[in-house]
Amino acid sequence: MKKNKNISPRINSIQWGKISVGGGQHYKDAKLYPGGSREWDWNETGTHHSPGIQPADVRELLEQGAEVVVLSKGFNERLKTSQQAETYLTQHDVPYHILQTQAAVAKYNQLRETKPAGALIHSTC
Repeated sequence: MKKNKNISPRINSIQWGKISVGGGQHYKDAKLYPGGSREWDWNETGTHHSPGIQPADVRELLEQGAEVVVLSKGFNERLKTSQQAETYLTQHDVPYHILQTQAAVAKYNQLRETKPAGALIHSTC
C-alpha cells in the first residue's frame, strides 16, 4: 500500500525515554511530519534545554509539509523553545502549540486527524 504523504504518523504511546510511533518505530526523542518520522537528534541543530528548540528543528517540519506544529517541553517542562523558533513559525504563518509532553502528544494526535501536522516530542525531563 502506498504511503499517504499528507498523513502524519500517530504516536501510539509515550513513556519516560521511549516514544512508540505508528509503523513500529521507537525513539527517545522524535520528529514527526506528514509522511514520516525520525529520531530527533539535538546535536544536529545545537538544541539544548536552554535556550531550547531551534529554528532549524522546526524548519524541517515545514519542509516536510507540516501546516501546524506541536512542540513538547518534556515531562517536567524543562525544554524551552527559543524565541527565534517561535518567530520563525510566526513569520511563516504556521499555528503552533508548546505543551508539556503528554499534552503535546494528545494535541498532536488530535491535529493529525484533520491537518498535515508536525511535532517535536521530547520523552524525558
